[in-house]
Amino acid sequence: MQQNKSGWSWIPTLYFAEGLPYFAVTVISVILYKRMGVSNTHIALYTSWLYLPWVIKPFWSPIVEMLKTRRLWIVGTQLVMGAMLAAVAFTLPLNDFFRWSLAIFWLMAFSSATHDIAADGFYMLGLTGEQQSFFSGIRSIFYRIATIFGQGVLIIVAGLLEKKTGSIVTAWSITFAATAAIMLLLGGYHAKALPTPANDVSRSISGLKEAIADFKEIFVSYFKKTGIVTAVLFMLLFRLPEAQLVKLLNPFLLDSREAGGLGLSTEQIGITYGTIGVIGLIIGGIAGGIAISKKGLKYWLWPMVVTISLPDLVYVYLSMAQPSSQAIIDLCIFIEQMGYGFGFTAYMLYLIYFAQGKYPTAHYAISTAFMALGMMLPGMISGYIQQILGYELFFWWVMVCCLATFAVSAMLKIDADFGKK
Repeated sequence: MQQNKSGWSWIPTLYFAEGLPYFAVTVISVILYKRMGVSNTHIALYTSWLYLPWVIKPFWSPIVEMLKTRRLWIVGTQLVMGAMLAAVAFTLPLNDFFRWSLAIFWLMAFSSATHDIAADGFYMLGLTGEQQSFFSGIRSIFYRIATIFGQGVLIIVAGLLEKKTGSIVTAWSITFAATAAIMLLLGGYHAKALPTPANDVSRSISGLKEAIADFKEIFVSYFKKTGIVTAVLFMLLFRLPEAQLVKLLNPFLLDSREAGGLGLSTEQIGITYGTIGVIGLIIGGIAGGIAISKKGLKYWLWPMVVTISLPDLVYVYLSMAQPSSQAIIDLCIFIEQMGYGFGFTAYMLYLIYFAQGKYPTAHYAISTAFMALGMMLPGMISGYIQQILGYELFFWWVMVCCLATFAVSAMLKIDADFGKK
């Protein structure tokens, strides 16, 4: 490995580059389509399909790890995603923009998932064990910065451009073109800044066959684990309310008051959900991590189940009262996101808990595939449900779905010491 490559020169930018396209695909696309006049039913259905690459990511990870180098995959996918973001900008003025942009987002999702595989693998190759521990928090921070930039700054910019240009199409085309430039610059930078670890090499075809055989063993052993049925049900259903809520949250904030929404502008969405909400999410996540390190996952499971579920009531209130005060709306979003961040810690820690054993990293990756599937399937039908019920009854339906969260949590058996510092 090149010894002159400090982790500070590439880890912050690498994990910023990992987060930005993910949020472009899963969050920004929803707001874009809502502003472009696409129905909630189509938004929820088709953007939920964009989770598919993360669902099936474990199945092609051996290929990424065997063919060429992780360094090449990282740089290549970043340049490809930059080109795809630019392509989205060019499709928006077209009459058939929805079909073309959606196809590009889908390809971008595959590129983003592939980038995740390569980046996380490269992290372990490019650093010593001690350095990996040191930079683990740093990479998380810059991934979260990408969250604020993607869900906050870019949305605010798009909103300001909508006002300045008087054209939604022009505003979002400029926003995506600028995002494309950022990704292309990151790809060019990483072509020079990433180290070249000696063990980051492609393997022979026989090595690929061996890796696929190993994966088969890993996959079979995963489904032979004790409590697999309970674990899979938990992974799929714990976030049932959130999987539906997240697809309709921004459309609700954007829709007019006559349509049952709050009538916020694009710029306000970037501030309220993309900035204030994300700050609440980060605070909740940090607090959750600290809490579990003190008392363990089993002790905090039920408080976290409650805090990820009950704050969803703020959307029932917002849909019923439709308050005009921006401060009240911001406070409600902050409370819900902070509760979600705190409660989601239990979910992620359980995935780690269930992955313990002979293949912890691979089994954790399979669990995250179920996590993505648990977001994808309910999200696909959420727009249809909302169109039938309207926003107020839809948010009550989300609260009913919280019963599934409580039910699967009650089935878990967790070691009392797991998670303690």
